[in-house]
Amino acid sequence: MTETRLPIRRALLSVSDKSGLIELGRALSDHGVELLSTGGSAKALRQAGLIVKDVSDHTGFPEILDGRVKTLVPQVHGGILGRRDMPAHVAQMQEHGIEPIDLVCVNLYPFAATVASGALPADCIENIDIGGPAMIRAAAKNFDHVTILTSPEQYHSLVESLKNGGTLLSDRRAYAGAAYAHTASYDGMIARWFAEQAGEFLPPVLTLSGERSELLRYGENPHQQAAFYHDGTKRAGIATAQQIQGKALSYNNLNDTDAAFEAVSEFDAPSVVIVKHANPCGVASAENLEQAWIAALRCDPVSAFGGIVAVNRTLDAATAARISEIFTEVIVAPDADAGAKEILAKKKNLRLLLTGAMPNPTAEGLAFRSVAGGFLAQSRDAGRVSEKDLKVVTKRVPTEQQMKDLLFAFRVAKHVKSNAVIYVRDGATVGVGAGQMSRVDSARIAARKGEDAAKLAGEDKPLTAGSVAASDAFFPFADGLESVVAAGAVAVIQPGGSIRDQEVIDAADAAGIAMVFTGMRHFRH
Repeated sequence: MTETRLPIRRALLSVSDKSGLIELGRALSDHGVELLSTGGSAKALRQAGLIVKDVSDHTGFPEILDGRVKTLVPQVHGGILGRRDMPAHVAQMQEHGIEPIDLVCVNLYPFAATVASGALPADCIENIDIGGPAMIRAAAKNFDHVTILTSPEQYHSLVESLKNGGTLLSDRRAYAGAAYAHTASYDGMIARWFAEQAGEFLPPVLTLSGERSELLRYGENPHQQAAFYHDGTKRAGIATAQQIQGKALSYNNLNDTDAAFEAVSEFDAPSVVIVKHANPCGVASAENLEQAWIAALRCDPVSAFGGIVAVNRTLDAATAARISEIFTEVIVAPDADAGAKEILAKKKNLRLLLTGAMPNPTAEGLAFRSVAGGFLAQSRDAGRVSEKDLKVVTKRVPTEQQMKDLLFAFRVAKHVKSNAVIYVRDGATVGVGAGQMSRVDSARIAARKGEDAAKLAGEDKPLTAGSVAASDAFFPFADGLESVVAAGAVAVIQPGGSIRDQEVIDAADAAGIAMVFTGMRHFRH
């Protein structure tokens, strides 16, 4: 059945974001629509030569209380909420001189931008919109008779509807849904700000909102639906990335790319992280990115095939040429020079993402995970240890280079699924064991990776020989420590805190290796 179009005869325009306002106002005026407006919106429309009626003239009631009350009057809300299909409503509107308003175009005071600017609390409160949300919600509720616009991105479709005689019910229903999402997100921002003002990191009611960036072909598996949303915080990373080339990103691509970029942000020197299935399979720091790539790839060249590569410097041509020698799904970097872009452009399916900056690994924030009937929320793992935090618990003390490698290894461990054991030598991983139920198994898998990589490199000794090892959590028994020693590690870093710590320390002393405790663990489930 063909839908009937609803003509627009009177529109109320009151926007903070004036993008596209003049074009919309002109299109409405050209189609004979009476324009009502307030404050800055009315001024902008008049300056463009359009005839505009002030809301105060329309209602016969002036703006009062420094503009806090200007649209909260029956002539506005009655004109929006009145049902044209109910004779009683129509009669009451006529009795009180209330004229129908067919289109409401409103976006809200810039509360988030005001907070982000560092404004005083009083200024933030003044940027909490009251009349705007009330009009939006009223118009959205009465979508059978009223069209509500809350974003400049909607203006083009509205203008096309005008050309065809008015809006369809299906369009108005869609606009209404977007309107309620808009006000819900706005109220959520305000609620979070009040919680922060009260020092409540995890408030009794937690409101979340996100804007969909794109629909994805599917989720982790083809039978799952998926989309990517950004939360408006503008933290450098996947949400700020510009895709320079390559086919569309999948759910798994995005998840793995985020894991890789967060991991590489931990390091100050030029560094490379290679990720496969959300776990680093090679991490290295060096004097430049090309050397870091060579060292990271050496750790596990088999797993690196089809992986995700993250770097923490502007990607240069030499490094891009090296990476392009193997099949790579995604490269993510803060930037890339012209030579690198030219080289990678030959790899049509490879995605190159440039984020513009590096994320701050110590920044506060919340991390979430869904569970049946709800979700878990916790602060991000922004924890870090430095040399001054370490406690040497063995007779043998790590050398200066070993201490550097121990700290490097422990930062890598933070980004490897638990149970995690990582071997490092000279600023590069030489074995990664991830996600095993037993810490002993993780140690052995990482050691085997070091053996396999050595064979591929034509070396006689496993890469783990003479390395240091990191464990994301304490060794509950000496057997895990003994597995690390068997792999050739000469120093170990672990959180400590087990009731059998002394047993593990004694095993380290018996093996003649050094061990340090961090007092901090990095479970990653």
